[in-house]
Amino acid sequence: MTYAARAGEGLIEPSLDDVRHIPGEDGWPVIGLTFRLLADPKAEVARLAARHGLVYRSRAFGLRNINLLGPEGNEFVLFDRQKTFSSGEGWGPFLGRLFPRGLMLLDFDEHRLHRKALSVAFKVEPLRAYLDGLNAGLARGVAAWLARPGPMLFYPAIKQLTLDLAATAFFGRDLGRDGEPLKRAFIAMVAAVVTPIRAALPGTAMGRGVSGRRFMVEFLGREIEARRHRDGDDLFTHLCKASTDEGRLLSAEEIIDHMSFLMMAAHDTLTSSFTSFVWFLCENPAWQTRLREEIAALGLPRGAPLAHERLDDLPLTEMAFKEALRLIPPVPAIPRRAVRETEFRGFRIPAGARVSVNPVFTHHMPEIWPEPEKFDPLRFSEANARGRHKFAFVPYGGGAHMCLGLHFAYMQAKCFAYHLLGAAEAVVEPGYRPDWRLWPIPKPRDGLPLTLRAMG
Repeated sequence: MTYAARAGEGLIEPSLDDVRHIPGEDGWPVIGLTFRLLADPKAEVARLAARHGLVYRSRAFGLRNINLLGPEGNEFVLFDRQKTFSSGEGWGPFLGRLFPRGLMLLDFDEHRLHRKALSVAFKVEPLRAYLDGLNAGLARGVAAWLARPGPMLFYPAIKQLTLDLAATAFFGRDLGRDGEPLKRAFIAMVAAVVTPIRAALPGTAMGRGVSGRRFMVEFLGREIEARRHRDGDDLFTHLCKASTDEGRLLSAEEIIDHMSFLMMAAHDTLTSSFTSFVWFLCENPAWQTRLREEIAALGLPRGAPLAHERLDDLPLTEMAFKEALRLIPPVPAIPRRAVRETEFRGFRIPAGARVSVNPVFTHHMPEIWPEPEKFDPLRFSEANARGRHKFAFVPYGGGAHMCLGLHFAYMQAKCFAYHLLGAAEAVVEPGYRPDWRLWPIPKPRDGLPLTLRAMG
């Protein structure tokens, strides 16, 4: 079953006349605003909002879209009290061919049932087991980085390390000779998500993405039956044994779809988030020092594992990571599709309309975040967060589709900071600033060159 055969089956794309009452613009014939959004999505959305307001229509990637900006728009779409907005139909044109039937492409009751089955892999005891592997992998990774002479490119280094960590947490073993092809498959699949050419032609990004998808199906499919009959604390084994409320084991196809999607979500979004986290600590060395002092206050020998019970003893580290997510959220825009007519702020939204919210825009609204470009982790202190709209900070979405691996991400971020900052100081050249490519998942175009200096 494809993504189109679910909540949004039979929906018709509204015509321009159906949405003409909403201010906005279509851009150039055929291409619309695609290349403007690809070049600088943050600036383009800010331009459109300044010109048309917090509710506007636009056209890009061959689709017309209604954009609802700000915390209220986020809550209306993501919390979705009336079950009006389909996540599968929203993400389908981008992810449906590459990550079909992943959790983010399921809706309503079906999504709830699958989310409940998958949640067993993210309960406290599995998280403890994952943390054991993360400690060992991060300690080895940081030691290897420190052994290199001179500067390094952080983005490709952390991308490889997060893949190694995913192999341990998700598969319970080193990927061996499959590691490099798996990395290439992920890169190709994610790059194809927003490629303007949607046909899988030879030599195109979509063609490479579809080939990557075939590799993932073969790689995951050949191990499922064995995993059903042996014990293991890794995520893949948990999924192979997961069952629905009716007691039915997830099918091989369901496991492959969920596993490939979860690996993409964990690997690429964490790579992006850790890169922005380290960049902001380089740009703000005083905060790097504060986090190092917090880590030292744990009283653990250098290099010792970070226990699950000590995660809550790193509140400043969590605040700093959240501030990095605010400034550069790993998912800059979140698409949905209306399965029935609705209304927001006096604007009629017809059934079939594609609707998006934009975390990047919300996270930089000065009326919510004073001096929004400033890195200030104390925004997330209990006192400063009190009274802030609960949908003003949505790096991992919200509502029923809130990221299932949210606690895993925060746990991994704290473990990463613990091992990196406990052993090294990260510095960049004076005056350096990375050039960020924000879509489909943010990354520095130059790889973020920096130097790690071992602590005495």
